Amino acid sequence: MAATLQVARAQKPDTAAYMVHYKFSHLRDTTNRANPYTENMALFLGKSSSVYKSYDKQLQDALFKKQVKEAMANSPDGNIKINRQNTGSPLQYFQFPAQQKLYRKESLVINSYLIEDALPVIDWKISSDTASFGGMHCQKATAHFKGRDYTAWFCAEMPFHAGPWKLNGLPGVILEAYDAKKEVVFKFGGIEKVAPPQPFVVASDAQPGDGHRMIMIGGDDADTDPAIIQLPTRSINTTDKEFTKLQDAMRKDPDAFVQAMMASSGMNGPGNGPRPQIKIKIGPQPVINNPVELSEK
Repeated sequence: MAATLQVARAQKPDTAAYMVHYKFSHLRDTTNRANPYTENMALFLGKSSSVYKSYDKQLQDALFKKQVKEAMANSPDGNIKINRQNTGSPLQYFQFPAQQKLYRKESLVINSYLIEDALPVIDWKISSDTASFGGMHCQKATAHFKGRDYTAWFCAEMPFHAGPWKLNGLPGVILEAYDAKKEVVFKFGGIEKVAPPQPFVVASDAQPGDGHRMIMIGGDDADTDPAIIQLPTRSINTTDKEFTKLQDAMRKDPDAFVQAMMASSGMNGPGNGPRPQIKIKIGPQPVINNPVELSEK
């Protein structure tokens, strides 16, 4: 955990100035072309960094936190039950252009994981073609990246060198991008200024004397503010290989995986009391015969 904290502290918090909305579309299953996967995503732009994440999940997390607070306030015995909808992907991408670093945040049940990589170098070819997106003047660029031929439209008038997902390296922010077959699409959905960070008051997440810690399963850090771009301080450093092993273990025996995660996180009952029991149900995995990243032929 110490290594994780050192990584997080190495990147100073940045303040997001703008948020770009995208309608992300991905044809996961080529046998079902009429129903691509779609999700509302957002790119938060700061002076020295950016983060790309699910806007659907951000809205759902905010609603869930509000429901939890209201339910606890109205429950005399502290026992509450809320049905949470798993809307939106927990996956996040942090870009740090000056350091040429890319961090990917993944989540499994109660833990989140941080995977460090080099920011991809993309060989863009900038053309003279222009177009307007939301009244913003953009220029066209093309490149072959991760097995696909991409077209990107970037706005040089905005002083940000970032884009959705892993796309980067253009002299402006990428407002729209798609591959040649339109199987992976980051469609521009609008742009807005981000409200300044809200003052955060640190409060204990445990009730006095009960020995329990409340965990927002599937949620982000409790101190997350959309206006702040910062690597998650509670994430565990790992690698792609190790994270894949964890995913396989969870799918093989979800209940045993959850109990092991709780034990490693110190989530035991008070004193010698029983450990809280959390059950999860993993539904059928989606058919993905056409991943976003293709192997080079």
